[in-house]
Amino acid sequence: MSAPIAKPWLSSQSDQDPRSATGSPLRWGIIATGGIARSVSQDLALLADAELYAVSSRGQDTADAFAVAYDFAKAYGDVGGVPGYQRLLADEQVDVVYVATPHAQHHEIVLAALNAGKHVLCEKAFTINAREASELIDLARSRNLFLMEAVWSRFLPSMQRAFEIAASGELGDIHWVTADLGFPAPYSPTARLWARKDGGGALLDLSVYPLLWALGTLGFPQTVSATGFINDDGVDAQNALTLGYNHGAQVQLTSSLLAHGPRTATVAGSLGFLQSVGSINNPGELTVSTGWDSRRTEAFEVVGRGYVYELREVTRCIQQGLTESPVMPLEDTLNTMRLFDGVRAQLGVSYPNDKH
Repeated sequence: MSAPIAKPWLSSQSDQDPRSATGSPLRWGIIATGGIARSVSQDLALLADAELYAVSSRGQDTADAFAVAYDFAKAYGDVGGVPGYQRLLADEQVDVVYVATPHAQHHEIVLAALNAGKHVLCEKAFTINAREASELIDLARSRNLFLMEAVWSRFLPSMQRAFEIAASGELGDIHWVTADLGFPAPYSPTARLWARKDGGGALLDLSVYPLLWALGTLGFPQTVSATGFINDDGVDAQNALTLGYNHGAQVQLTSSLLAHGPRTATVAGSLGFLQSVGSINNPGELTVSTGWDSRRTEAFEVVGRGYVYELREVTRCIQQGLTESPVMPLEDTLNTMRLFDGVRAQLGVSYPNDKH
């Protein structure tokens, strides 16, 4: 028998237009100016109750250019030995910050943000390890501040629908899940995806997406077995995870920075199966088969680039005085980091942050 998945995986906001205001406007600060910060800023501008207030970068020129491009009111760069992000956090007008730096910097910056009294949305992977995650979660709770990991795919209509179908019983008891995500990333020892000091590797950058399909349909596993290829820099270029469950279900997940993959997910049950169409982190369609002959396809349209759904959740929660999202609870983030710690131990991957 498959284990039941807790209701929090399903959002009560899934039928609403994520652009519509849910309360008083919030002033946002964006920390970092890379590709993900640009994409999220574009979607943030779609929210009726979001004010693009401040952005920070190491270089003032970079922060200024970003502010002009995305219509932020304030821009903070490093000045006189004070990092730009600290200058942003000192701005009393900032209500909530989005942290878009490499993984290894998350703990330091989120810690500073919480100590400055700011609500926080932090990119995945949330931290380098579970110790860092636990410290941030404890601090957020002690200060009554909102904190969430930015696993944006969890809030997408297609993903929410996949979780709903799996939980509905239409597929019967879920017995196995497979999911993969990969692409050949050009190698450079200083690139974010490859740099050990930044938390580089396939696990922390990609594996959250295949894992999402397992967690959303079967929950957290009881056993995890990992294999992978570790390059000369000590980061995982590719990994394969096998998850085991006490009720007998099995999961196979693959993440790769070396090879193109189909980027598909399959959820297989005693009565039928579900498959994603399009990349597993933002599927445009779901194919549902019951028995041998019955098959249907459900198609989904995404607002903006797809980040509006998690941004709406953060906004709604803060407006309602919540300190964590019921759809993306902090305990799930902590358990994910514990799972990744166990995988890294099996693969032999360590990062400089682990020594702190």
